[in-house]
Formats: sequence, structure tokens, C-alpha cells
Amino acid sequence: MTSGYLSVFVSRLAAFPRLAFGVLGLAAAAAFSGCETTAVVGNNPAPAPSDARLAESLVVREGDALRIAFPGAPNLDTAQQVRRDGRITLALIGEFSPVGLTPVQVEQELAKLYASQIVSNEVTVTVISSSYSVFVNGAVLRPGKISTDRPLSALEAVMEAGGFISARANMKAVVIIRQVGGQTQNYTIDLQSVLAGRTNEPFMLEPSDIVFVPERFSWF
Repeated sequence: MTSGYLSVFVSRLAAFPRLAFGVLGLAAAAAFSGCETTAVVGNNPAPAPSDARLAESLVVREGDALRIAFPGAPNLDTAQQVRRDGRITLALIGEFSPVGLTPVQVEQELAKLYASQIVSNEVTVTVISSSYSVFVNGAVLRPGKISTDRPLSALEAVMEAGGFISARANMKAVVIIRQVGGQTQNYTIDLQSVLAGRTNEPFMLEPSDIVFVPERFSWF
């Protein structure tokens, strides 16, 4: 654009300050998006995990209390808390790490380990108590860490954080940030639809998930 045309363009924008502000805002937004370097996976809206997906996430963690029963050898029954090193101590086999396994997988592993030790290798594992933390930030009243001993949905976590700041929160674009296999996955969910009753299936959280409630964009 030549200097003469540029002068005319600027003078016309000056005559319409709202238009000038809008053009400058769009230019700034474009420049910002062009500089974005955060690597994320799965930015598109995601459906809530299925019951099977939720069951897979309920694995044994450090601090969980387990009840392990041997119907064929009740003298081996035990109730223990998983230590910080991720292990428990069992009769006949010694140290065992159940961390990262579902209760069913723990049963299967113990059945193998006890196969040569007892007549019946049937084992029942029950998680007596379990707790984990998630984090809520953004346009909520009390951002921070939330500890729970039960499955928690994204909406429940926001309510535990005091609820939305109604004048600022963009409830249609709440972001769940999750670490999976060393990579970051983002899920954008519409909690306003949940509150309005248009969506019935909750988005269940996993340990260490971050729930971010963005603010609504507005022109001043």
C-alpha cells in the first residue's frame, strides 16, 4: 500500500473509532494466534467417557486402602493401605505393587503368584477407600486443588470450587486438561448445556485433571 493510500485508510479509520478498534483487535488476535506454541492434542469437543472408560480410570493408587480376600485360604486375608512406594506386603509372596492396576487386574496377578502356594487361587480385591486430586482454575469462586474419594464430574468439581463467576465465566467452553502417556490432551465441554438439561451424560474426571473455566470475551 502506497503512503498516499495508507494516509487515506488511517484517516478513515480515525473517523470511525469503533471500526478502528475492531480492526486493530482482529490484527492483534491474528498475531497472537500466529505465535501460539503450546502443543496440545484433542482440542475438539469430546463426549463424556463411557462407563467402560470410567472403569478403566479407577486404578489403584498410592494411599488406597485394599481388602484382599482368599476364599480358599482365609488365613491369608488382609486389609492394607498402599504405601508411598506403591507396594503392600503379602504373606507367602512378600512385596507386591498394585499401583496402576484395576482391582480385577490385581486379582488376576495375585491368582498367578499364589497358584503354587494354595489349593484354590481365587482372590477377591476390594478398594475400601480411595482419594485423588483434581484442580480447578479460571472464572470460579474458589480456584485450587480439590481432593475426592469418589468419581467426580467436571460440573461437580466446579461446584466444589464455589461455582461459576456468572458475570465472567464462559460455561460453554470449559477446558479439561489431562496428561495421557506423557502428552497433553485438551477436551472442550459445554457445561451450560448440562446446567440447562440439554446434556445428561457427565464428563467424568481422572486424577490430576485440570478444569479451566475461561472468561467470556467482551468489548470495552
